[in-house]
Amino acid sequence: MQNKKSEKKERKMQKTFIKNDNSFVCVNCGKEVPPLGYSSRNHCPFCLCSLHVDINPGDRASDCGGMLVPKQVLPDAKKGYIIVHKCTKCGSIRRNKSAKDDDTMLLIKLTNPDNGWK
Repeated sequence: MQNKKSEKKERKMQKTFIKNDNSFVCVNCGKEVPPLGYSSRNHCPFCLCSLHVDINPGDRASDCGGMLVPKQVLPDAKKGYIIVHKCTKCGSIRRNKSAKDDDTMLLIKLTNPDNGWK
């Protein structure tokens, strides 16, 4: 039974996840961001900012293009840290898994509920 659930989840993910792992220059901090290598890179590991360019992970189908600013980080026992971004243009809230090379001190700082997030 567990295998069928896993297969169904994987099929759904294949439909909505497109690997798009390219280097880029962060529009917020200006640092060169290398490809992640093991998944799609969707935010800067230095400042944790991103761009609102996806509807589904990696599809680059969003017309918004606003900057996604990290507002909060939620620890997750299975997934590690989850970064909650808010778009500065449209106000959309997006959740992304952290990457292995993300700034750990910034991730920890953003787990504090008193970090000013609204």
